[in-house]
Amino acid sequence: MSRVCSVCGKGQVAGNNVSHSHRKTKRTFQVNVQKVTYKKDGKEVNDYVCARCLKSDKIERV
Repeated sequence: MSRVCSVCGKGQVAGNNVSHSHRKTKRTFQVNVQKVTYKKDGKEVNDYVCARCLKSDKIERV
């Protein structure tokens, strides 16, 4: 499975590398996800959660 935040659904996005001469080539921006154990509906779950969700206390870590 791809690395996507299980709380907010954030995943990788596409963009461009832009050189000094302004030529563009495709690239991807990876999301900052960490594999954590947290409580979901009273159960302990191991899943990927993005850094923003961890910092804003959207989950209860175990």
